[in-house]
Amino acid sequence: MTADSPLPDDLRALDRRFMLVDEPVEMPLGRVTLCKPRSADDLISEADFVKDDRLPYWADLWSASIILASFIETSLGGARGNEPRVAPSGNGRRALELGCGLGLVTIAALRAGFDVTATDYYEDATRFAARNALANAGRAPTTRMVDWRALPDDLGLFDLVLAADVLYEPPHAALVSEVMRRTLAPGGKVLVADQGRVALSAFLEESAARGLVHKVVHRETRPTVPASPVGSAVHAITIFELQHG
Repeated sequence: MTADSPLPDDLRALDRRFMLVDEPVEMPLGRVTLCKPRSADDLISEADFVKDDRLPYWADLWSASIILASFIETSLGGARGNEPRVAPSGNGRRALELGCGLGLVTIAALRAGFDVTATDYYEDATRFAARNALANAGRAPTTRMVDWRALPDDLGLFDLVLAADVLYEPPHAALVSEVMRRTLAPGGKVLVADQGRVALSAFLEESAARGLVHKVVHRETRPTVPASPVGSAVHAITIFELQHG
């Protein structure tokens, strides 16, 4: 897709529904510019929160997403700093992102050569992920609105399952580990980036109980994004790799 290519109607409609801004992100395979709502606070819906505690976390770019996307482009996408790049390792294999948000991790997986299914609990998140992928990776992922409590039976199996900063509520420990167990193909792997959220320890325990063995593959300390109104914080973000035992 070029800058002059027309967007599908549902993605073009985002311009009419939201006040949009661009957020640039420097990545190993080149800058990504994410189109996003001006303020996530503007999207808070009392009805959504009353129904199931939903808040529009998808509309912010989080540090864990940046770290995981950079790791994908470096380890799977062929980026090697000042050294010559090597061929991306996706080779058309299937990748699934849980909680795609604005789509940065999905973009990294697309640029690494994977065929990506981007999922989120907010349908608008999947639209922004598709729009940003078209603009930055030249192709769109398959998108699905997915509730982890009622996983679609036809979602399928994936060679790579990705999740960044999805363990911020205690119930997510069991839900996310079960989704990963059901969607990870034999021989595939999961990459989870987390800054020490409340459900992390329980998630690792729930995953182990489901036969998913984990190891730490990357750890990086950086300021939290987005910054808190009361000041910035620094967190150690860890990437865990999980596989069927």
